[in-house]
Amino acid sequence: MDKKILILCTGNSCRSQMAEGFLKSFDSNLVVYSAGTNPSGRVHPKAIQVMNELGIDLSKNYPKNVERYLNESIDYVITVCDNAKETCPVFLGKVGKQLHIGFEDPADAAGTEEEILSVFRKVRDKIQSDFYKFYNDFVKNNKL
Repeated sequence: MDKKILILCTGNSCRSQMAEGFLKSFDSNLVVYSAGTNPSGRVHPKAIQVMNELGIDLSKNYPKNVERYLNESIDYVITVCDNAKETCPVFLGKVGKQLHIGFEDPADAAGTEEEILSVFRKVRDKIQSDFYKFYNDFVKNNKL
């Protein structure tokens, strides 16, 4: 049976969208969703841009409300908020395992265009490596 994974944050515009894109790129058999407790109006354009640099297209993605998944059975729910600044949402549906893999919010970056893109790339690369580790440690080894 294919694993169902929900990546959860507040706005569902940057980190959770990137994590969803990476997990889908690691294994096309995974069923991966991302959602937010207070979804923003769109996926952040710089998240789309930096993922495109690695060949992952988020341009058709859109922020979704977590409520649409409350009746689903999910194998893994992963929150990606940085606890220092944000309160991570709690998923109340049927869950096999809840994990927290936190990242700073690149949407908070300030500075020149290049400095902001640099923060998005740094967070993107950390998401890629941390979610690849999650994928290998949990999904491939079937840990629930």
